[in-house]
Amino acid sequence: MKNPRVLAMILAGGKGSRMDVLTRERPKPILPFGGTHRLIDVPLSNLRHSGIDDVLMCVQYHAVALERAVGGGRPWDLDRTRGGLLVVGPEEGRGAERSGFSTGNADLLRRYRHEIRRAAPDVVLVLSADHVYTADYRDLLATHVESGADCTMLTYDLSKKEAGHHTVVELDGEHRPGARVASLAHKPSTPATSLVCTEVIAYDAEVLMKELGVLHADADEPEEGDTGLGDFGETLLPHLVEHGTVVVHPHEGYWRDAGRPDSYLRAHRDLLAGEVDLFTRPERPLLGATTNRPGALVRPGAEILDSMISPGCEIRGRVVRSVLGPGVVVEAGAEVVDSVLFEDVTVGAGAFVGTAIVDHRVEFARNSRLGVETGTRLPTDDAISLVGRESAVAPRVEVGAGARLEPGTRA
Repeated sequence: MKNPRVLAMILAGGKGSRMDVLTRERPKPILPFGGTHRLIDVPLSNLRHSGIDDVLMCVQYHAVALERAVGGGRPWDLDRTRGGLLVVGPEEGRGAERSGFSTGNADLLRRYRHEIRRAAPDVVLVLSADHVYTADYRDLLATHVESGADCTMLTYDLSKKEAGHHTVVELDGEHRPGARVASLAHKPSTPATSLVCTEVIAYDAEVLMKELGVLHADADEPEEGDTGLGDFGETLLPHLVEHGTVVVHPHEGYWRDAGRPDSYLRAHRDLLAGEVDLFTRPERPLLGATTNRPGALVRPGAEILDSMISPGCEIRGRVVRSVLGPGVVVEAGAEVVDSVLFEDVTVGAGAFVGTAIVDHRVEFARNSRLGVETGTRLPTDDAISLVGRESAVAPRVEVGAGARLEPGTRA
């Protein structure tokens, strides 16, 4: 099986509750990244550059917005008659196991087993939709085929503090391609290692279908409409480690889960520091829908330090260590520091925005204030202010650090 038939499945259906007010009215995969792109652009671009063109994108939450955002797969040449991108969502009337919403990513694979069988792949490549990285999946697939494994995970060495948010991996031997997994721990409070599964996983399709059935049959009386499988790290991966062969392929380069406020802001800081390789490889560009706005305007008196400014912006004030999306206006005397602003945000004269993630079409009136400046110190979630779309902060109003303003708030 030198060139296996691969079906890619992008799991883009979660509610994204960790991002709080920013995902009240949008699915997390279409959160902006780097000003002009979105998180969903990452796995789709990696697939395009890896030559994989048979893709299921599984959606649940605000599915129409996500389907509209990917445009049938056209930016990635996935709008085709055979294969290409197919967006699939929850349905009713197809039996208890297939109807309604999934309760975890392993549960979701079980629900879509008929679509997997219809595609008749040798390998099912499962991808998350909220991580920032560049990878050629063919390297992972080569390790998978050469090792003869039932499952091959792309793994990355994080700090132990960060590892606790993920499925932590212990190996039999060194961290090298084809090393066998000895044990797993799903989001442990005290990780034994700093090595994590990146949620880029290649499964032998026949083994996957069989073991999902075994796990479902053994589940302890799940509720109606629930397969009892939960997430990968809870059931499926530990089962395969115990009863099959699970190996790893180390990821080389940058990787970060951008699905929490602190990690999302951290990924943008890493981008400004030149650590993120999404935009530095001309042969593997990050693809996606492009903006039709004109170039940014930097007016006399403006000061921009260590920041990324998108098309359509107009800057008269001070911007420091921040990423501004298209159409952002920073008026004279205003400051934006250590923040990410989405499209069409207005920061009025004399206003201050610090350590914040601000959604579309938010207005900060003259001399208003949000958050604090954290400088090079990495803030925790509690220190990061999140502002929902189309909110407004009135003149001279101060909103403290760590605030959560729901969409449409008038403060």
